Amino acid sequence: MLFLGTVVRFVVSAIVLMVVGFLVPQFSIGGFWSALLLAVVIAVLGWVIEGIFGKKVTPFGRGIVGFLSSALVIWLAQFVVGDMRITMIGAVLAALVIGIIDLFIPIASPYEATRSRRRD
Repeated sequence: MLFLGTVVRFVVSAIVLMVVGFLVPQFSIGGFWSALLLAVVIAVLGWVIEGIFGKKVTPFGRGIVGFLSSALVIWLAQFVVGDMRITMIGAVLAALVIGIIDLFIPIASPYEATRSRRRD
């Protein structure tokens, strides 16, 4: 079930990124597979940043530092995933929209999921 939950989380993230691509100017994603790969890249970059700097400096953390690091991760991910165009302003707006969507559909970070499994 853990694998299925992870797959569902990435598919939901890809759909959210496609919605963001539709709503946010200067944020363009080529299609579903690009959005799915972008969701994976964002999760990996967020996990690395969270592992190095701690929860306060991650896309999943709250506050201005988490918001700005989320925008930076989104902007950097375009260099890994093809068929995308994101400006810095587009990344900031995307981070804002993703943050608003996350209020209604929270998705735990991979780092949080690993820590909660260790406690059980």
